[in-house]
Amino acid sequence: MKKHNHQQAKRPTTDKRSNHQAKRPAVSYIIKRNGAYWPSKEMKKIANISDPKIYEKAAKDPIKFWGKLAEEGISWEKKWDKTYVEKLPYFEWFKGGKLNFCINCVDRHLDQPNKTALIWIPEPINEKPIKITYGELHNKVSKFANVLKQNGIEKGDVVSIYLPMVPQALIAMLACTRIGAIHSVVFSAFSADALKTRIIDGKAKILITSDGYYRKGKPEDLLKKAKKAAKRTTVKKIIVVSRIGKKVRGRKFLNFDEELEKADDYCEPEMMKSEDTMFLLYTSGTTGKPKGVIHDTGGYATQAYWTCKWNFDLHPEDVMWCTADIGWITGHTYAMYGPLLTGATTLIYEGGPTFPNPGRWWKIIQDYKVNVFYTAPTAIRLFMKENPSWIKKHDLSSLKILGSVGEPIDKKSWMWYLEKIGGSRCPIIDTWWQTETGGTVINTLPGIGPFVPTISGKSFPGTEHVIVNEKGNPVKKGESGFLAQKSPFAPGMLHGVHNNHKKYVDTYWKKFKTMYDTSDGAHIENNLIRITGRTDDVMKVAGHRLATAEVENAIHDNKKVGDCAVVPMPDKMKGQVPIAFVVLKKSKPSEKLEKKLIKYVDKKIGPTARPKKIFFVDDLPKTRSGKIMRRILRALLINEKPEGLSTLINPDSVEKIKTIINQKIPTSNK
Repeated sequence: MKKHNHQQAKRPTTDKRSNHQAKRPAVSYIIKRNGAYWPSKEMKKIANISDPKIYEKAAKDPIKFWGKLAEEGISWEKKWDKTYVEKLPYFEWFKGGKLNFCINCVDRHLDQPNKTALIWIPEPINEKPIKITYGELHNKVSKFANVLKQNGIEKGDVVSIYLPMVPQALIAMLACTRIGAIHSVVFSAFSADALKTRIIDGKAKILITSDGYYRKGKPEDLLKKAKKAAKRTTVKKIIVVSRIGKKVRGRKFLNFDEELEKADDYCEPEMMKSEDTMFLLYTSGTTGKPKGVIHDTGGYATQAYWTCKWNFDLHPEDVMWCTADIGWITGHTYAMYGPLLTGATTLIYEGGPTFPNPGRWWKIIQDYKVNVFYTAPTAIRLFMKENPSWIKKHDLSSLKILGSVGEPIDKKSWMWYLEKIGGSRCPIIDTWWQTETGGTVINTLPGIGPFVPTISGKSFPGTEHVIVNEKGNPVKKGESGFLAQKSPFAPGMLHGVHNNHKKYVDTYWKKFKTMYDTSDGAHIENNLIRITGRTDDVMKVAGHRLATAEVENAIHDNKKVGDCAVVPMPDKMKGQVPIAFVVLKKSKPSEKLEKKLIKYVDKKIGPTARPKKIFFVDDLPKTRSGKIMRRILRALLINEKPEGLSTLINPDSVEKIKTIINQKIPTSNK
């Protein structure tokens, strides 16, 4: 049991490597065998976990397994009384245990105070990047925790954070965890209305925001939206990070850095119960109305630590770059918290992927010797359109692990990622998880394998997922069905929906009662799980269940296709028919190309999957995390008002697509 000592906190010492970080050669971490990729001897040698028996060991007693991991990976002030308590639809991990999350991310690494915790890259190329050590982070977090306390924030209060990817975002989040406040991070590209909804639901007392940020070389005003959102809410103070130099006036406003400078440099950490709420994160439902997903402290910490350590083979010497925004769960767990829990270095970047040129990301990897790179298929497809010379200019030999997140990745993108970015030597960890699961729950472990295009892998040790039919019964081998998680549920899982018990039950437990409903479809291939996409992205064409991801993969195979989304449209004869929205790389749309793509789907899958129509569009509606909002496309097809536009990074794409649809399909036929 690792009980925290305020003066001499130590991180867990389970590293299998020593000083391999310096000038790592372009090692091949994978080998190809029998049509799949497997970890090489070099990978197995350094891997945090390489014994496939871990799955069998965990399955024998998952509760005991997670209890052991919690003891080994997390520093506790008091050990728990019961490892797991389940009274569905609720469950608790490490009940009675006490800890502080900030201690686990910062204080326990202070035996190396000069080690870099965070690297921040601003978008403007004339600005200097910032490195923050664990010692400096401890100082800044303690100071800002005192700022929050001085402004009336107490244990259990909600603090709204509406910040871009700047260091102050991490400082603010950790400061909340230090004093037991609940943080509610809202994506900085969301509208004022979207922010207001979340402030009101959480009854936030303080809003932390910025005067702006940079996007594609231009300053974006954020404060205007923040002011509008905070009006007539519970917000008493607005703490503003000065990023673009706007003047801020008014009693309600405080300057982040000025307040930080004045505050005391130590704040005693608040010991929390394991099951105490640590943060809220709002996720869109099918209605477009956000749900405040509740995550606890001890369970989330345990899952974030071990999934980061095992899935990305993360060692304290490593630099991890997760490109997700802080407004999403991926940004929480793998851009911010996971790397710090393991004592590694996390890198965050403020700007767009292709500014000032398509080589920006690859230069960052080269300059900062990034070892683990975790991004979305949408970003991968964006770079596939660019000239490969932008990649060849840079040395990517520091890379060890590549990760994919956000949606199922098609084979063509997977292979491009492997070959162009990974140099055909880095494993791709295709992770499946959700805002609700807190951390990854299905993927392949880099020291175990195999790494197969379009296949996520196995349930993370200590969890179990099954493929079932609508009644909750297991489907036959090889058949597609609904993905569900069995008890005991992963420690990082959600612990309810804020202020909405009914929503929690209806969304996640109504369908299968004793199993968590993921709302995703999947099937098993060679004992590995392949995610087929949201079950609301599954079509029933002439009585046949067909995943939209299957059709998308086929269309993606064409070299002219840059991006693609397939959604079902009602059809009097067949019930539903597939409709494809295609973004081309450089080719011009034509009837000939449309017929060619349709014919290829026929050949690849069969006539059942044949798209009724292909719309060539400039862009697809997406969230910042890269998720394509297919429900918006479905709404446009049937002439309904689309919900959830506030979650989009490119809302202007919707009107353009609507115009294209109306030109091709008369309103009377919708």
